[in-house]
Amino acid sequence: MDLVFLGTGAGVPAKGRNVSAIALQLLEERGVTWLFDCGEATQHQILYTSVKPRRIEKIFITHLHGDHIFGLPGLLGSRSFQGGETPLTVYGPKGIQEFIDVAMRVSTTHVKYPIHVVEIEEEGIIFADEQFIVEAGRLSHGIECFGYRIIEKDIAGPLLVDKLLALGIKPGPAFKLLKAGHSITLEDGTQLHGKDYVGAPQKGRIVTILGDTRYCETSIRLAKNADVLVHEATFAAADEEQAYNYFHSTTAQAAEVAKKANVGCLIMTHISSRYQGEDSEKLLQEARDIFPYTELAEDLKQFLMTR
Repeated sequence: MDLVFLGTGAGVPAKGRNVSAIALQLLEERGVTWLFDCGEATQHQILYTSVKPRRIEKIFITHLHGDHIFGLPGLLGSRSFQGGETPLTVYGPKGIQEFIDVAMRVSTTHVKYPIHVVEIEEEGIIFADEQFIVEAGRLSHGIECFGYRIIEKDIAGPLLVDKLLALGIKPGPAFKLLKAGHSITLEDGTQLHGKDYVGAPQKGRIVTILGDTRYCETSIRLAKNADVLVHEATFAAADEEQAYNYFHSTTAQAAEVAKKANVGCLIMTHISSRYQGEDSEKLLQEARDIFPYTELAEDLKQFLMTR
């Protein structure tokens, strides 16, 4: 599991930062990629990374401002030309279905794979399977905007093979039954119980990716005890009033959310183009003064998430 930042700027593209898009690579877990937002030129940014459009399984849109969705029609169309044939699901606020439909119809774009659209109208769980749960929460922005909490379910512990081999049990059906938690009876009548031959489960990881927002309690709730929190930091700490007026957050506010939510690591993104060059170090230090485990996202930067 790792995060690839395809665009880390706010509002409009800049020389150093493209607009919003983040890829959550789940290649080991399920062989796919989940994309969060898809600003203009996202597919161009992808060309410089290991992200494969054909592997994109889900796209989560936080809100319908252009810097978060204008790259979506192009990516959906190009996916067909790059071997994408598996279904793709797009999640987002009400209106995302119309945006996709109009863009595809007017441009006469045809794709070779099914596109399913889920419009989010209520907070809560929007996706769940045997591996992951995704929860959406309503943030404080100028238009409907959601943050996402991605929860990896705990992974069953490893089979204690050495312990079984010491008993003279050879790999085969018995291993499979014990791994699944069942009990088996040996030829001499001895019973073995799966729970005694499987190691402790590995705790699943939690990633929280927020859209544009003022400082709000929902951000803290969605980020509670997350391993990684991705939070916008459009403005410097001194520009709190301006951040509030534009429905955004400062570096200090992002750090406060991380601190209160007890996250493992904060990654700040959605940085205003007014901050250039050496300003990046200042923005980072402002957050680290409050929450030391902070990083500043840069375009094409990758963050690995180990267990």
